[in-house]
Amino acid sequence: MNSFELNKIMGAVLGTCLILLALNITAGALFSPEKPAKPGYNIAVKETHEGGGSAAGPAEPSKPIEELLASASAEKGQATAKQCQACHTFEKGGPNRVGPNLYGIVGEERGKDRGGFNFSAAMKSKGGEWSYQELDKFLTNPRNYIPGTNMTFAGLSRDTQRADVIAYLRTLSDSPKPLPTAKK
Repeated sequence: MNSFELNKIMGAVLGTCLILLALNITAGALFSPEKPAKPGYNIAVKETHEGGGSAAGPAEPSKPIEELLASASAEKGQATAKQCQACHTFEKGGPNRVGPNLYGIVGEERGKDRGGFNFSAAMKSKGGEWSYQELDKFLTNPRNYIPGTNMTFAGLSRDTQRADVIAYLRTLSDSPKPLPTAKK
């Protein structure tokens, strides 16, 4: 290859680079994005006052889970649990996903025996079993109830929704646990 051919190749490469640079500058001028005045996203958070209540007034006391389960709807719970299907499966013998399979979870030991699922150290160390009361507390705010859990779900703030989901989880068993009775 002589130097004349080498010069032609280098000229073609240099010309291509100059054309690409000119196109990039032109596109940047035509399609420049607008910068936001204030970067970031607004996150809606309930404001609390010193008394512990929200800005709208004091929080209404929640009813005990025993009382809520008496009128809970497993069908509504199944509909609400659809948002859990991103991480969990519900069928018997179903696979684990990001979270464990939840078939037969009511009354089972926490952090153990869910088809080889690798639970977080926080979940394993909490111990105990998934009673109706424990499920209610956990589903209210998983990260507050078991700090260090891998579950990123924010929780269900409405107690009736939690009761419906727990009633649905109760149906996912070969022999469902009896519902607790409300204390009077």
